[in-house]
Amino acid sequence: MTPEKKNVPESPVRDRNIELFSMPGLSVNLQRHEGRALKLTASGPLKTVCTPILKKMNSHLQEEKPALVQEDRVIPSAWLPPIPGPVFKRLIYAEIQIALGKYIPETVSIELTRQTGSRYPPGTATDELDTGTIKRVIDEALELGTFIITFTENDPLLRDDVLELIEYVDKNRAIVNCSTWGTDFSKETAFKLKEAGLHSLMVGIYSTDPEKHDAHRNSAGAYDRAVSAIKLALEAGLLVVMTTHASPSNMQELPALYALASELGVQEFSVWEAMPKARGEPVLNDSNRETILEMYRRINSDPEGPRMFSNTYFEGKMMGAMAGRRWMHVTTDGDVKPSPYPPFRFGNVKEVTLKEIWQRIRSYPYFQRHKSLSPMNDPEFMEFVDKIPEEAKLPYPFEEVCEK
Repeated sequence: MTPEKKNVPESPVRDRNIELFSMPGLSVNLQRHEGRALKLTASGPLKTVCTPILKKMNSHLQEEKPALVQEDRVIPSAWLPPIPGPVFKRLIYAEIQIALGKYIPETVSIELTRQTGSRYPPGTATDELDTGTIKRVIDEALELGTFIITFTENDPLLRDDVLELIEYVDKNRAIVNCSTWGTDFSKETAFKLKEAGLHSLMVGIYSTDPEKHDAHRNSAGAYDRAVSAIKLALEAGLLVVMTTHASPSNMQELPALYALASELGVQEFSVWEAMPKARGEPVLNDSNRETILEMYRRINSDPEGPRMFSNTYFEGKMMGAMAGRRWMHVTTDGDVKPSPYPPFRFGNVKEVTLKEIWQRIRSYPYFQRHKSLSPMNDPEFMEFVDKIPEEAKLPYPFEEVCEK
């Protein structure tokens, strides 16, 4: 049986005006009408500071369907905190700081494990970050103003302490997202994730053809496991996102993938541009991006079916490139990058604090400039990549290829 669609509220909510954020000289309110229509307003001498971001967010809220509407809150996207709520207040504060020139790593993504298709044998030693170090990284991220913690890469749910780490994040300060391949995923796992306070579960599917998906994962049965994980997570009441990466070779599959997302009943279909690892690899062109944007606008203006997220829109049209500006990524080894994709490190959390590393990233002129393209799609940034010596260990120290 197809799960009930989650986009429509069960009952209307009365019109109301809610104060979301207040500081000397500025107040931000949420106006909610007819249960679903949302508008952010600002008042006070400092309102001009946040007018640009409120304008963008209002366009997002009024022209696009949300991922989920509930009696007391709206979740515009799995990549945004619920409105109203304490984490959304932190988003408003962060955007005010950014408008004043102080960039904040709003999203910190953390690789928990190298495990993919199976668990490590009991007692197997690894060099992954230990639980205490990851908790310290989480604390340091929250102190920097982060309001989205994402456990990502490989299959984080194969790590034994993943539930402890999800639960550890202060849910009044950040939402927690977690990706999975669906490996070793059970009904019990789904309910435990719900109890731990997971904001959304993200399950990657790269083709509606099981054989193609399995080949991409290099694991027989990977497609069936991913679909099963989606169904079990929805039954547990989790917010579920079906994710995929768009590349020149699979652009034609995006409509079928969205149809699968609709059939499964997920709340959001998330499309990220596939990133090249070196110059010369196939990348999306402007025509491909326009196709994705057309699909994004069409789907999100239709009240039926899952919402669509696209970094082609979010970074390219709405916020600008996130890497090193609003995003920081921690690898399994503890190296810190501006996002998962660039092959450069700026420090290691086992040696220095996340705050110091963020300051290093922000000290480079490249990350001080607004960009619409993610670094690995940006010709200027690829000039740095070209300077990495052959056979060098990655991620490579950025200071070796770029002067401040």
